[in-house]
Amino acid sequence: MKIILGVTGSVATVLTSKLVRALIEAGHEVRVVATKSSLYFLKQTPLPETESKLLYLDEDEWLEQGYQKGDNVEHIEFRTWADVLLIAPLSANTLAKIAHGMCDNFLCCIARAWTKEKPLALAPAMNTEMWIDPITEQQLSCLRQRFKQIIVVDPIEKTLACKDMGVGAMAKIETIVSEIEKLSI
Repeated sequence: MKIILGVTGSVATVLTSKLVRALIEAGHEVRVVATKSSLYFLKQTPLPETESKLLYLDEDEWLEQGYQKGDNVEHIEFRTWADVLLIAPLSANTLAKIAHGMCDNFLCCIARAWTKEKPLALAPAMNTEMWIDPITEQQLSCLRQRFKQIIVVDPIEKTLACKDMGVGAMAKIETIVSEIEKLSI
């Protein structure tokens, strides 16, 4: 499968390299689309070397020289290329943006333009209080109504980066990859 891996401003972004390796080892093609806030955590995790470009940023959507008639519209190109949009980790901020249709970065533009019949997989990672806040379930419910094939790989309970104990850590990488493998594309 061709997978867009969206990474967001969650501490769990430090696991991106391991997740990319696991997806590639499972035989998938991967493109990583990183939000600006995820870059803070990506500095800690070098991505694996690949033959083709792996990491895409907002600048890849909005080129410095500006749009010229006939240029690709990258969020549409990515939507067309991919079989699955996987956002792991999904921060509370990006969940809110996607649920409300905001398009202020490359990843959110892809999500807004995502073909509603193609699988959308989400692996939330956030503080327990953010996860159990009623607005989180409302936002996930909104997405479940919009997308025909949506998988939410629920966060797990453990001591979080903030030292709180509770549900909010991103699911284990093998669990995420297993859920992707179950998709029939």
